[in-house]
Amino acid sequence: MSSYIDLKYINELSSRLGQFKKKGDYLFNFRCPHCGDSKKSKTKARAYFYQVKNDMFFKCHNCGEGQSLSNFLKFIDPKKYESYLLERYKGSAPSTPAPKFDFKPTKFEDIDYFDKLTKISELEDSHPAKVYITKRMIPESFWSKLYICNKFMSFVNEVKPNTFPHTKGEHPRLIIPFYGVDGKPFAFQGRAFGKEQPKYLTVKIDSDKQKVYGLDRVNLQQHIHIVEGPIDSMFIDNCLAAGGADLTLRVPPDNVTYIFDNEPRNKEIIKRMYDVVSKDYNLVVWPEDMRHKDVNDMIMAGLTKNEIKDIISTNTHSKLSALTKLNYYKKC
Repeated sequence: MSSYIDLKYINELSSRLGQFKKKGDYLFNFRCPHCGDSKKSKTKARAYFYQVKNDMFFKCHNCGEGQSLSNFLKFIDPKKYESYLLERYKGSAPSTPAPKFDFKPTKFEDIDYFDKLTKISELEDSHPAKVYITKRMIPESFWSKLYICNKFMSFVNEVKPNTFPHTKGEHPRLIIPFYGVDGKPFAFQGRAFGKEQPKYLTVKIDSDKQKVYGLDRVNLQQHIHIVEGPIDSMFIDNCLAAGGADLTLRVPPDNVTYIFDNEPRNKEIIKRMYDVVSKDYNLVVWPEDMRHKDVNDMIMAGLTKNEIKDIISTNTHSKLSALTKLNYYKKC
């Protein structure tokens, strides 16, 4: 009964604890409200609720604070603390004395989801995947973070069981991992080599994260470019790929430029372009004589990074100017 009550109150507190995550039946991780955890990283969480016998306790591995759940409640919410005491201890005394906090911090091993796959950089030049990457002119600096997966559906089911109900139609794909600001993967995209549909399939490892590629290398203090696909982002400095994600960035809108694929007849893309303008972001509206669909197509057609940079700069608009250009650009 005591465990049930403890878990009930932990659940009630969860929305007030930053980065709160359940790690096990009786283990929870979150940012420490005592010390505030890391001031440099908003994603670091080094405080835990854990069980000793039938009772739950709190421990922060950053500031070292340790206390019973009841004392933690007293610190966070005195009124809830009183309710907890009435419910938890009516008719009896606490069954477990406070433990000594002399244990070693619990370690959660990072899982290397891609250790069974082969990096593109390790393939022979004649390998079809290496040939594809070379043909797309993807910078060699990215090859060590791209992988070949020969059985994509089986791989996905290993990472996220039962994603595919069966593996009929199994096929290889290029794997493009999405890394967070902490350098840890939270999603990956599988790019088909053949006619398999959908051509791009993104799988979330962490369902709480947005499908955004490039967070591990973007500098939020500099001007940010946002394109649709990860491969396009590899040719533009300080660039993210958001695809269809409704991206939320804590930066001024005028410090962000959206670059959509050149598809004036695509209603969905045009709708998103108008939405970007309404939020005061900068928007690239491709010139009428642009015949290439996206940045990678431009590279393959012989344009250099600097030439593309100039085209982007010349055709970047905002507010009324963007609306005017967009009205002429759209063909749907």
